[in-house]
Amino acid sequence: MIRIIAVLCRLASPADCHEQIVTTSDFADVTMQSCLMGAPQLAEWMAQHPAERLAAWRCTIGGRGDGKGA
Repeated sequence: MIRIIAVLCRLASPADCHEQIVTTSDFADVTMQSCLMGAPQLAEWMAQHPAERLAAWRCTIGGRGDGKGA
């Protein structure tokens, strides 16, 4: 499974950034190529979290994490 780990910053406090694993079992079909190109799943996740700004992301290979980032 490919995990997408996003670096998110709060719009209300731009210096307040954190890492978040944005993939779930629903995204089991994410390939490394689609992740590196900016997976559509990432855009979908961001649309559901409008209070945060995407600062960066990275792709890792491995199982699902705890959702708190790396």
